Amino acid sequence: MADHGPGLPKHVRKAVSKVTEKLFVDHNSFSRHHISKDVRRGNEYMTSLPLQMALYFNAFFFPMWIISSCVTYQAKYECLDALYKVVIISLIVMMSIVEIIRLYLGYLGNLTEKVPELAGSWLLTILLQFPSTLFLLFNYKATKNMPLEIAMNSVLAIFVVCEIIIGAVALRSMVNHQVSLFHIQQFIKAEDIDDDGNINHRKAD
Repeated sequence: MADHGPGLPKHVRKAVSKVTEKLFVDHNSFSRHHISKDVRRGNEYMTSLPLQMALYFNAFFFPMWIISSCVTYQAKYECLDALYKVVIISLIVMMSIVEIIRLYLGYLGNLTEKVPELAGSWLLTILLQFPSTLFLLFNYKATKNMPLEIAMNSVLAIFVVCEIIIGAVALRSMVNHQVSLFHIQQFIKAEDIDDDGNINHRKAD
């Protein structure tokens, strides 16, 4: 597939690709006799609709989460310990930055079927956003959580968990599909595959 727009730097793409292949490639599914007919035709689209819907609604929810977090933080500021005043505002800033990056990479990776970008979004979700959200949600005694804060963090946690699960499935399917196409090229001449990845039905000599 042709390149679409800006993405990750080359060295980052290579590193994320290696990690993704280790985690998601099913090496037992690539024999010549187990490649699906759709993959043989080259017409299978691996974009995940459930993941795209989750990212879409998450993008609309994100501004509301920022506003509610800032409002509740200001309201309970005087009740917080000095340590948690710094911890909470640092988490809000960090999560806001990570959310923008991971949603962008998720959109780009899923719509254009770019594995490194989608894997980067998934890794940011599971390594940074997931533990940060759980900290804000369940450490309610120290963080003095307000009802609005609990509700908004609960919704964010649902989005994050769904995107972790759906993202893992989408990544596995996308990586397996691309590795399948690579294996198919061993039996089909390179000139029989056009720029869009469609395979012409002419056998190799």
